[in-house]
Amino acid sequence: MAEKIDEGEATTRLGTLHEDWRLEGDKLTRRFAFKGFQKAVMLANAAAFLGDREGHHPDIAFGWGYCEVTFTTHDVGGLSAADFDCAAKLDAMVAGA
Repeated sequence: MAEKIDEGEATTRLGTLHEDWRLEGDKLTRRFAFKGFQKAVMLANAAAFLGDREGHHPDIAFGWGYCEVTFTTHDVGGLSAADFDCAAKLDAMVAGA
């Protein structure tokens, strides 16, 4: 079972991620901007694939020109290490694209 991390640890872990990630209460969110719709859909699919592979599924919202990915751990009522691990893996996927 995952363990909830405190605000201090969350802030420290946030510093290891891409600068566009932000803490919003008990959620970790990054908004990606694109020109058009296709790349937003492709990123949404990549985030969904990562969630399935890791067994830790993000909330994903997308439309023309954007895709927003949010991680939280519902079981602990906040953030866990898995949220930051998955965010880092998504960063690596995007950087490698």
